[in-house]
Amino acid sequence: MFRTIAVMTEAMKVGIQLPEVERVVAWREMREIATTAENTGFDSIWVGDHLLFRDPSTGVRGPLEAWSTLAALGEATERVLIGPLVAATSFHSPAMIAKKAATVDDISGGRLILGLGAGWNRAEYDAFGFPFDSRVSRFEEAFEVIRTLIREGSIDFEGRFYTHREVEILPRARSDMPLLIGSNGDRMLRIAAPHVDLWNSWYTGFDNRPEGLAPLNERVDAACREAGRDPGEIARTAAVLVQLSRGKGRIAGSGERPEVEPIRGSTQEMAEALARFGEKGISHLQIVLDPIDAPAVAELAEVVNLLR
Repeated sequence: MFRTIAVMTEAMKVGIQLPEVERVVAWREMREIATTAENTGFDSIWVGDHLLFRDPSTGVRGPLEAWSTLAALGEATERVLIGPLVAATSFHSPAMIAKKAATVDDISGGRLILGLGAGWNRAEYDAFGFPFDSRVSRFEEAFEVIRTLIREGSIDFEGRFYTHREVEILPRARSDMPLLIGSNGDRMLRIAAPHVDLWNSWYTGFDNRPEGLAPLNERVDAACREAGRDPGEIARTAAVLVQLSRGKGRIAGSGERPEVEPIRGSTQEMAEALARFGEKGISHLQIVLDPIDAPAVAELAEVVNLLR
């Protein structure tokens, strides 16, 4: 008999990150993984926004396009939240991102969390012709356009990198669509803290350990106070690497990113490990699975059921 996990984790949502870099996965299998996650009780499904990975150790790889996938997920599922983790503002004009978000949110019946970031993977920028310089400055302008179009429906904007003349989103976007920032950088947090609803860090940013979140949470708190907000107004989320029984090690997007120890062990041990993130104030976990397929999602569901 399993021991009781004596921690208040009922409110902590748990979602699944769909495959993007681990292996080639066509839409039919993506759909199977997503519907398995929904049917086994997960709260959310997340899609990375990448176009191409090129690394000497792992070769050249590329996933399906994120916004097309999100639109399909909005139709294929009925209950789970969906979102990009996170959408690179560099890959489309800001107004186009707001338009895509409004459309996906409508298709899904109001289930989109709009995660945004500045991007990091130089290979896809060079391959697809996007400028890699001044990414944070470009993000700052793009973020102003996107959030204004989502919240207010229209903007007339002229900046250093983007110009939008009397642009409107019609039909109007859901004005209370949650905005999430995926960054640990001080400048990015200062830009986003006055406006976002959620913050996210990828597991390499905190060594995949609940204890590693403390300095990052302090950064978010400081950015909130600087913006005149109560730090409690920004929900904290974390992408966590979990290795299951068939796992052999996850292929990362770049060999330059640090390797971390995944969460592994018995069902009880993994549930207890995930529960500790709730103790550290995390309200939503996005699980990065090794391996990532429908049977692995079903196996993880046993862990999550125990967690709850």
